[in-house]
Amino acid sequence: MRTALLQSSGRPGSTVENLKALDDAAGRAAAEGAALLVAPEMFLTGYAIGDDVARLAEPADGECADAIAELAHRHGVAVAYGYPERAAGVVHNSAQLISADGARLANYRKTHLFGGFERAHFTPGEQPVVQAELNGLTVGIMICYDVEFPEPVRAHALAGTDLLLVPTANMHPFQFVAESLVPVRAWENQMYVAYANRAGQEGEFEFFGLSGLSGPDGVARARAGRGEELLVADVDPALLAASREANPYLEDRRPGLYGSLS
Repeated sequence: MRTALLQSSGRPGSTVENLKALDDAAGRAAAEGAALLVAPEMFLTGYAIGDDVARLAEPADGECADAIAELAHRHGVAVAYGYPERAAGVVHNSAQLISADGARLANYRKTHLFGGFERAHFTPGEQPVVQAELNGLTVGIMICYDVEFPEPVRAHALAGTDLLLVPTANMHPFQFVAESLVPVRAWENQMYVAYANRAGQEGEFEFFGLSGLSGPDGVARARAGRGEELLVADVDPALLAASREANPYLEDRRPGLYGSLS
């Protein structure tokens, strides 16, 4: 499945402009033959927007979700995007996957909040594994800091995730996460990991880009630079099956020894 990763910070504070940017990116992704477009963490509103997080938050089935469903259907491309979700009186840092026919497939709430900014504005989610079926693949979702914890990624592997989508807002000086940690997560869990980061200066944060699609062999199929970019690469089910047969980490586990982890 050809997958496009949008590396951009869009226009912080403007859902109108970010919807336009997502529409443009979906059109370019479709022209490249992509079946899926992954946008960064909080792409809908911007990340470093302070108290506007609460003002711009909307339900998972809100007006912006409807607009993204329309553009996904118009371009024939599934879209995963980050946004602030208002639910039951609180705000979550969420990511939603919408199919190419405009159906809402999955909604994930970030379970591991990073730093004082996120803890001040968001309530963490409680469901570590959220999945959907897309084009014959089991697709999972997590957000940025989540992927830096081995346990939830392994939980996805045990649940059968083939492609893990990670909308991201990672900043200097944590480049090693994109360059080293994410490919290792793909290798040790025998899955593809699509890591779509923001880029450039935004408030106090300097987002470093380096988005990439890492394969189960630990190799980045494509890697972005530091600026805005639309990255396109393929998720190959045949390679995934062959790699899992050659590297049976999940079969060779000894769960009885790992009780202390819980």
